[in-house]
Amino acid sequence: MRQVVGGRAVDANAASASQMGRFETEVLATTDNRAALADMSGQWIDRFHERKPLKWIMLDMDSSVSPTHGAQEGTAWNGHFGCMCYHPLFVFNQFGHLERCALRTGNVHSADGWEEVLKPVIARYAGHHLMRFFRGDAAFAIPELYKTLEAERYYYAIRLRTNCVLQGRIAHLLKRPVGRPPKGVKRIYGDFEYQAASWDKPRRVIAKVEWHPGELFPRVGFVVTNMPMKPDWIIRFYNQRGTAEQHIKEGKLAINWTRLSCKGMAQNEVRLQLHALA
Repeated sequence: MRQVVGGRAVDANAASASQMGRFETEVLATTDNRAALADMSGQWIDRFHERKPLKWIMLDMDSSVSPTHGAQEGTAWNGHFGCMCYHPLFVFNQFGHLERCALRTGNVHSADGWEEVLKPVIARYAGHHLMRFFRGDAAFAIPELYKTLEAERYYYAIRLRTNCVLQGRIAHLLKRPVGRPPKGVKRIYGDFEYQAASWDKPRRVIAKVEWHPGELFPRVGFVVTNMPMKPDWIIRFYNQRGTAEQHIKEGKLAINWTRLSCKGMAQNEVRLQLHALA
């Protein structure tokens, strides 16, 4: 490693494991250094884009669960996964680059703290002349998020949880098709305006109804969007957000970025940021 680094490192002694541990848990864990670490991935990405300017940017937001070992500050019991955990939040772009991430306590909602993670990324691209897109699952179906994206001229596709009103709007699509059951999956799309009680205005909603062979009831999904494209295109566009989940899985398996074994929340945040940079 000293040969790779070069310079004075060739003849000098490398830091011991205990020195590196103190550097990580004491020096980097200060407030200013943690803020600098959170900004660093965006700085690297900006340098990349300076060499190859963008025509459009796609942001995918998703959360994950990071299991821990022993009693640690900020952890909570996650009954679904059966473990003590943190709840990190990530934003990726279309190249798979991690734009920004943050470590949160394990007992928060999937979208809690989205402003601290997403708004700095939005601000970095505000001065660029390009098309902007955003995707998120049902956890990010938040009125304030819609308004933020619309104000910043982002096209978005965000999944909506099913409710009785939405089901009623597509009741005509939920009747079993007449004739022999299809051998393959039959997809039907709906397109309508909808305004939830917490929304400031009506927004476009795309419905997808899938009839699968051998199943008595259809599978139904809804996406809220401000894009003018055809319903089937929007659904395909939304479905591609699954790549963000693959990037998170890759980080877990390849570099163990969810191995958060420090006792303090600040120290574990440093560890997550270092692994994310790696």
